[in-house]
Amino acid sequence: MKPQPRFAELVLPETQRQQFLERIGSQVKAEDFALIQRMVEAFPELLELCEQRGMSVERLRRIAFGAPTEKTVNLFPPAVPSPSTEGTPPADRRRRKGHGRCAARHYTGARRVPTPHPSLRPSQLCPACQKGKLCRTQPAPVVRVQAQPPVTAQVYDLEVLRCALCGKTFTAPLPAEAGLEKHAPSVGVMAALLRYGSGLPAYRLAQLQRSLGVPLPASTQWELVEPIARQLQPALDRLIFEAAQAPLLHNDDTSMRVSDLRREIRQETNPKRTGIFTTGIVAQAEHPIALFFTGRQHAGENLTQVLRQRQTELPAPLHMCDGLARNESSEFDTLLACCLAHGRRGFVEVASRFPEPCQQVLESLRAVYRFDAQARKEALNPAQRLVWHQTHSQPVMTQLKTWLQSQLDQRQVEPNSGLGDAIDYLLRHWEPLTLFLRVPGAPLDNNICERALKMAIMHRKNSLSYKTQRGAQVGDLFMSLIHTCRLNQVNPFDYLMALVEHPTHLLTHPADWLPWNFGHVLDAGPSTTAPVGASVPPEASPPAVS
Repeated sequence: MKPQPRFAELVLPETQRQQFLERIGSQVKAEDFALIQRMVEAFPELLELCEQRGMSVERLRRIAFGAPTEKTVNLFPPAVPSPSTEGTPPADRRRRKGHGRCAARHYTGARRVPTPHPSLRPSQLCPACQKGKLCRTQPAPVVRVQAQPPVTAQVYDLEVLRCALCGKTFTAPLPAEAGLEKHAPSVGVMAALLRYGSGLPAYRLAQLQRSLGVPLPASTQWELVEPIARQLQPALDRLIFEAAQAPLLHNDDTSMRVSDLRREIRQETNPKRTGIFTTGIVAQAEHPIALFFTGRQHAGENLTQVLRQRQTELPAPLHMCDGLARNESSEFDTLLACCLAHGRRGFVEVASRFPEPCQQVLESLRAVYRFDAQARKEALNPAQRLVWHQTHSQPVMTQLKTWLQSQLDQRQVEPNSGLGDAIDYLLRHWEPLTLFLRVPGAPLDNNICERALKMAIMHRKNSLSYKTQRGAQVGDLFMSLIHTCRLNQVNPFDYLMALVEHPTHLLTHPADWLPWNFGHVLDAGPSTTAPVGASVPPEASPPAVS
């Protein structure tokens, strides 16, 4: 068998490429020569990209073909501009100088500095008209942003006095504000927030701090973070219990790497399961909750463990997932809803090969999403939203189902093709995919859970793996607390610091220390014993999910 030439051997030197193009130029049409010239010049550039260190297939695909998109308007751009916008000059979006992307109201973590007028005071006569009196109105905020290292330090040079005769030394006492520990609790909180909340590996933070002159080794970070995780466990246990009572639960899986578990799997003779996963569960109630579980269990098994804490008198919850059987609970009944975005994605992937049928499906689903967006804009309650979708979305979905079925019945589509698989997925999951047309509050998709899992994916890509099962548990705890804060628009650093500073009250009254109510406890003083917003008495809270 003749050996195949390597791609690099097919790249001609510059002189030979020019000679080849000169020979071809006299034998083909000008438009054909332009195409050949572009291909000949593009091939070595493509090989050069492939040889670059760190070049992944995904990055190469983006460079070669552009960023992927799932928007219908980008997959199928309109052939003729809309009459309402054709000929209309673009709007002037220039802003007044000094204004950035974020308004002053977005700087909720900034220190507010009241700045009085240097010469004028309330109740004085107006210097302009000399008749009216001045009164205070809303202040005019001006933002000034500064930077500082993630972790700073202070060195106290204690004065030492020594007797010149007897040699005895006298050292100045350490100031009270210096504290008793070398590392303040805020250092461990910041390290956890950067690693598990922003995907910054411990070794990178160590490199950054070393370059800034305040060393913080990776091993020291773990020694600070792990005790804090033990201290915050009651807050996570309470979040799990509160999530179990929610009327709507989203869940999904992503792969994860845990060195100890991988070693354990290799040592098994015939392992029944070789995968390691991080499950994301987002509970949608009055206050959304995000939970993460890493191990060998699938999303459905982790969901079962959460639902074991659900109060028996509550009805079965709504459950949104992507349609995989492993995401469903085998022990508890739920109202299953499947993700419409997953069903839509099957048509996006084959839109270039089957443009006409895919465009029809995508435009129908786009109409449904627009109806749902309008319902959110008008702040409709679940019952009103159900009537709205039944009035507007149900005719669209009914017509779509009839069209999909006719494509298969009339043999317009090959069942084994990519388009046939996409159609088959929609028809097989039609009932859970359209639950939003029958049940109040049923969502359209599982996007909120997929966005939550980006935290775990970011950690996996940056840190590569967890070393131990305990490390994974610590990561799950901090990701759960941090993302729950973000879902409730709470500053995660302030929240974690409040838990660290009140360990005794957190242990005895964990229901007081949830992201949405801990501020009330701080305002009233942590000595209060009445739980704030508790579903059941704190002492009746079930144990944590292992």
